[in-house]
Amino acid sequence: MGFKGIASVFFNKHSSTSPSPVVRSNLNGSLAEETIVRAESVILRWGSEQSDSDYLFSPGHREGALLYMESVRRLQDSMHLLVKEDPHSELLVRAQSLMEASMKRLTKEFHRLLSTNLRFGVEAGEPVSCMSSGSSTPARLRFSYHSEDESDFDRSEFDRSEFDCRDEQGFEGHGHQGSTSDLSDLRTIADCMIALGYAKECISTYKIVRRSIVQEELHNYGWEKPVISPQQIQKMDWDVLEDKIKRWLVAVKVAVKTVFPREKALCDGVFSASKSLSQSCFADITRDIATALFEFAGAVGKRKRSPEKIFRMLDMYEAIARLWLQIETTFSSDSTSVVRSRAVDCLIKLAETVRSMLRDYEMAIQKDYSKSAVPGGGVHPLTRYVMNYLVFLGDYGELLEDIVADWPLELHGSLPEPLSCLISDEFEDGRAPSISMRFAWLILVLLCKLDAKAEAFKDVALSYLFLANNLRYIVAKVTKSGLRHVLGDDWIIKHDSKVREYASKYERIGWAKVLSSLPDEKSTATAEIGPEEAKAFIGGFNVAFEEAFARQASWVAPDPKLREEIRGSLAGKLLPAYRRVYGAFGKEKPRQPIIKFSPEDLENYMSELLYVSGGGSRDNTLSYSDSTTGSSRSSRSSGSSTGSFPAHFLFGLGR
Repeated sequence: MGFKGIASVFFNKHSSTSPSPVVRSNLNGSLAEETIVRAESVILRWGSEQSDSDYLFSPGHREGALLYMESVRRLQDSMHLLVKEDPHSELLVRAQSLMEASMKRLTKEFHRLLSTNLRFGVEAGEPVSCMSSGSSTPARLRFSYHSEDESDFDRSEFDRSEFDCRDEQGFEGHGHQGSTSDLSDLRTIADCMIALGYAKECISTYKIVRRSIVQEELHNYGWEKPVISPQQIQKMDWDVLEDKIKRWLVAVKVAVKTVFPREKALCDGVFSASKSLSQSCFADITRDIATALFEFAGAVGKRKRSPEKIFRMLDMYEAIARLWLQIETTFSSDSTSVVRSRAVDCLIKLAETVRSMLRDYEMAIQKDYSKSAVPGGGVHPLTRYVMNYLVFLGDYGELLEDIVADWPLELHGSLPEPLSCLISDEFEDGRAPSISMRFAWLILVLLCKLDAKAEAFKDVALSYLFLANNLRYIVAKVTKSGLRHVLGDDWIIKHDSKVREYASKYERIGWAKVLSSLPDEKSTATAEIGPEEAKAFIGGFNVAFEEAFARQASWVAPDPKLREEIRGSLAGKLLPAYRRVYGAFGKEKPRQPIIKFSPEDLENYMSELLYVSGGGSRDNTLSYSDSTTGSSRSSRSSGSSTGSFPAHFLFGLGR
């Protein structure tokens, strides 16, 4: 009898898909035997020796699959009847053997469908909104970054562009996309096996296959469940650990946005008849993998390290924070509550670590007692390192605002008098955002150290030039980076005004004798200057100018704008007065040996002021060549030097 013949027996109009109790009670052994024989012909046709390339649940065998499942159901009915009539009959043994063969076949089909169709329920690469105004996130999570190029500070070890949560381009899974019919077939097989008492085999197969697939997918993205302990992480070399962190950043994003939601949707679809069973299967498949992901991040968060490693801690915190709503939604059941708890614990530990590193960073600045001289009063190395650090840190401004929101800023110590005016009212009444005050305070700590270093210069004018140069560098860094949005334009205006004040003091002290050697503006405007009086002025001017210019030959103003401001201010005071004195000699000027400089000569000398080194040649090594643009996240090359603080600036912190 072919398929059509068997089908006519099982699916004729008199056949019932659910025999009534009356019909069941009237079944005799002969009818049971006939049913078993018919089922046997179908079941054995798809026995274990059947080729793996020919599967029952495939597009070409839809009718055969329906017939197979009906045969198994009727076989069960016959077995129930035989158990009542003769539980020791050979026919019952035969039926039991057929039932086990059918379950092996269904298990094989189940395994194949689960293994070859990996992406059910959630389309791979489908964007998942992880942030919502209605989410009960453990922290306030709002982000807007300002990324520009930064070439002054090589921070390649913190390169995160390829792991940035904002740049997710989608996830290409392995295997074929699961169709609606595939999911329906899986559900049919699961319902059948569970109803026939083979729930354990069904669920075991499901968990083994899907857990293996999840692990393989994350392995393909460089992540495996770590076998290292938290103690080993504490002792691990930073380069090795950072490589693991990079892999984690990719894996946690793929897992939470794609893999885990897909598995949850698949469990819900296959075991739709039992919510508790669906939740249990999903928990057993993903719980250990998910908790291992977050436990790794938590263990990293416990590790003590120097402040420049803060960027990786922020990357990990950001990854979990951005994914929180998806974590909360996917692992919403009681059986997966441990995953939510681990994620929250991880955020707490990472936040504590970031706070600790910020404290260490502030202390490192305060403990800098280096006495290294800065040629010509230029920008101090500490200023460069601190500001580049803050510029990169500013990229995480809103994230840091969440972290430090409940961490009050404790102002301690007194500021030097010249800097006291830079304390804003916001420091006292707490009106400024926490992160704004934190950044402003760190810069004030730096300025205090610079003020102390300025006292080491024997020439007071040079000390003010040093302060002007360093503060201008600081203001430029803030202005051209994301720090501008953190500190605000008022901060920039106030500190830029302080730069001009320092420059004015340098000018007044450094050029006092030169300026006093010439008649003041009022006298030159109201009275004629005679030749003899002009000689007296010129004589004093020559000595004062040569002395001042020689003393300042190696002094620098690296910032072009500041340099031109100083030159312009000095020229505006010197040249008009000198031209009036110079003009007092009239036609006798060429015969006056006392005249060493023409007004044009002075202009040329002034054009070289704060730019040339001793000997009169341009010193390009002192030129202001470093970029003041901020940002870090997308323009760093890999494999180059680290951007860490020199030991003599951050001593005592170590790795």
